[in-house]
Amino acid sequence: MLDQTTRAAILKLHEQGHGTRAIARALRISRGAVKSVLRQGTLEVPRQDRAEKAGPHRDEIVELFSRCKGNLVRVHEELITAGAKLSYPALTAFCRRHGIGYQPPAPVGQYHFEPGQEMQHDTSPHDAKLGDRTRRVQTASLVLCHSRMLFFQHYPNFTRLVCKIFLTDALRYFGGACSVCMIDNTHVVVLTGTGRDMVPVPEMVAFSERLGFTFRAHEKGDANRSARVERPFDFIESNFLAGREFADWEALNREARGWCDKVNATHKRHLHASPRESVTRPPDGSWRNG
Repeated sequence: MLDQTTRAAILKLHEQGHGTRAIARALRISRGAVKSVLRQGTLEVPRQDRAEKAGPHRDEIVELFSRCKGNLVRVHEELITAGAKLSYPALTAFCRRHGIGYQPPAPVGQYHFEPGQEMQHDTSPHDAKLGDRTRRVQTASLVLCHSRMLFFQHYPNFTRLVCKIFLTDALRYFGGACSVCMIDNTHVVVLTGTGRDMVPVPEMVAFSERLGFTFRAHEKGDANRSARVERPFDFIESNFLAGREFADWEALNREARGWCDKVNATHKRHLHASPRESVTRPPDGSWRNG
């Protein structure tokens, strides 16, 4: 059964015009699995209708849950003692599905961004085939929140100097900067504090002021706040890096830039244009990116 991330990659690649064979090869899955997801056309993983071993014990589980003060380990022990034959994972899965002591996470809503309002920056480790061996690389990414325009590069490690080099290259690629750059409390930028109390390193404050933006950090644990930049990392790993080999670092980043050109030129239904076409120039003539 394919997970939600893989299903999202299949639908995205199909939307970009890739065929079933190419998608299956890139994601290393069968063509039949790709065709099945495309027929269903949804990110949701289909539920498998099968008999639940814990089903006949539902009333007993509810009573034991209360008596054992919510401790499912004790509930499982009591069920086994009473003669039930089910595993602990089967019990916990049953409780999740039927809402016994489990509250599903509340929807976090959506963030809407105006052109030029915000861009998001983050890094993520990936494996890339360089020369004759696979190496762990740091993928640095910057995304314009309104248009979803993307730029990423790969480095052996990510220091403060590398961060400044990357952001400079990214803003040259975009042709300008948004007013805010949202980060994930990275030590490369942060001097002290987290979230709204974050204080950037003076060196990075001076750097951002020269380029016309301000660093801001999302609250600790609120990863959804930087979803614009988090989401493409899976796509980069499962599409750009999957099955590719690179002669050296220069070739890796050259191809990454070319891949960004291709993705940013792809028409997006929610924009009614491509990310590249969605970059706007305000009346004063200065560049302002989505």
